[in-house]
Amino acid sequence: MTLPADIPPAPVTLRMAFWYWLKLGFISFGGPAGQIALMHTELVERRRWISEQRFLHALNYCMLLPGPEATQLAIYIGWLLHKTRGGILAGLLFFLPSLLILIVLSWIYMAYGTLPVVAGILYGIKPAVVAVVLAAAWRIGSRTLKNRTLLAIAVAAFLAIALGELPFPLIVLVAASIGFIGGRLLPAQFQVGGQHPDSRASYGIALIDDNTPTPAHARFTWPRLARVALGGLALGAGVWLLLAWRYGAAGALAQMGWFFTKAALMTFGGAYAVLPYVYQGGVEHYQWLTAPQMIDGLALGETTPGPLIMIVAFVGFVGAWSHAIFGPGSVLLAGVAGACVATFFTFLPSFMFILAGGPLVEATRDNVRMTAPLTAISAAVVGVIVSLAVFFGQHVFVQNGQIDIAAIAISAAACVALFRFKVGTIKLLAACAVAGLVLSYRHG
Repeated sequence: MTLPADIPPAPVTLRMAFWYWLKLGFISFGGPAGQIALMHTELVERRRWISEQRFLHALNYCMLLPGPEATQLAIYIGWLLHKTRGGILAGLLFFLPSLLILIVLSWIYMAYGTLPVVAGILYGIKPAVVAVVLAAAWRIGSRTLKNRTLLAIAVAAFLAIALGELPFPLIVLVAASIGFIGGRLLPAQFQVGGQHPDSRASYGIALIDDNTPTPAHARFTWPRLARVALGGLALGAGVWLLLAWRYGAAGALAQMGWFFTKAALMTFGGAYAVLPYVYQGGVEHYQWLTAPQMIDGLALGETTPGPLIMIVAFVGFVGAWSHAIFGPGSVLLAGVAGACVATFFTFLPSFMFILAGGPLVEATRDNVRMTAPLTAISAAVVGVIVSLAVFFGQHVFVQNGQIDIAAIAISAAACVALFRFKVGTIKLLAACAVAGLVLSYRHG
């Protein structure tokens, strides 16, 4: 039952928050856009735990950071509501269901992936993934590219990464610099999210409302910043040193810890933007898995709830399984260890950024100069995501030097379903999986 708009909601207990975040972890399909939309509908519109503007301000900060923005948004809201323990609880429950499901799917893939039925399902899902990536670019672009300046940044980013092959961190740095300067010289072109400052939605009085004073635990102090930062660094370094001591610094697990820490620090704009980097490291440099396996992993990641960056768990699982790091008789245990190590080092920075930097963010609300770099980065990310769709399309639509007409047809149908009929991601992937099965058996 929805409360009248003029009545504030009751205080939220940690127990209530626990059940909400757990539920979200199991139903958060649809990638970052879908997950953010779910949180907005539930937390802003229905439960009114947080107001529209506080939600958007937190989201803008999370999008500016490296890391999965939907996960970080959950951590941020959980932290605002219930301090550090609330943030940790929200973040863990957001991705743990996805980790468990992906471990099971990765095991099925490695143990039974050569079976015709599994191969047929993946054949249908992979072209759909190209359409899903394009749809993600469209969703972010429609929210971000509100004027010609931001559109030009997106086009330049696409050309820079697709044709110029410039490194993604450099593109982000340049975009942030443009936003930083533009926020001072042309602030109207870099409004948060590209929205007019008067176009503010309100769904009634919220528990954390526009004018609610910043809670005591969310106020910035240097000692608190130092404690959180040093604590996070000590935890990450301690786990890595333990892996290096037990399995060797050159061992796969220690290498994964270092690699996925670097990947986490370059995940500006979400998983879609950093996947080329994970591909380069996981496939080309460390050779933990093959290029087709990487695309299969993305297809599996699209079918699970939780952040798409959880594909790192697939990479870790397959890499540790393939290299039999615990011996040929313990490949499943190795895979689980690889998935957990990849996940731990990927998400640790996200917790540190929110728990340490949150108080700074709370002090910058309504300051366009502080948030303008985000708008520019968001615009650049649209171009990077389009380039990612092109990247995957090259691997999905061309097989052994020949164009795969059937794969192109599945992807085109998926685009129509997503853009014209607004079909949900899971329904779409299920339909494409059936189409892949039918086509594989007809050709078999």
